[in-house]
Amino acid sequence: MDAKNVINGTFGEVWFDDELLAEQKGLQAKIEFTKEDVNLPRKLGKSTKIVGWEGKGTLRLYKVNSRIALKVQQLVKEGKDVRFTIVSKLDDPDSYGAERVVIKGVSFDDLTLVDFEPKKVLEVELPFTFDDYDFIDAIE
Repeated sequence: MDAKNVINGTFGEVWFDDELLAEQKGLQAKIEFTKEDVNLPRKLGKSTKIVGWEGKGTLRLYKVNSRIALKVQQLVKEGKDVRFTIVSKLDDPDSYGAERVVIKGVSFDDLTLVDFEPKKVLEVELPFTFDDYDFIDAIE
C-alpha cells in the first residue's frame, strides 16, 4: 500500500434527489445488524444470528440556503411520508478508482428550524434512516 492512495474526503460529493449539494460538509451512512441470540448446546459463549438490518445516517451541510427544509416542510405539511435518494461519490485522483453508493428510501428523523450562535459558521445536521442501498461503483 502507498499512502498517497488513501482516499481524501475532500473529493467527496453528495447528490440529493439528483441535485448536487455544493454545501455538503459530510455524510455518514451505515447499517446496524439486528441479531437474535442462539443458545447452542455445550457452548457457554453467546452466539447470534443476523435476522435483519437497519440503515442509519447523517447528512451534514453548511447553512447556505433553506432548500431541503422547504422541500421537507411542503411534503410533511401535506401529510406525506417523504422519502429521498442520496448518492455519495468519492473520487480522489490518487485513489485506485471512484466509489459511488446510492442510499434509497431516505427518511429524515427531524427537521431543525433554527439553530445559530454569534461568530459561528452555521451547519445543519440531518439524521436519517434508510431501507436500501447499492454500490454503483466500488474501488477494488
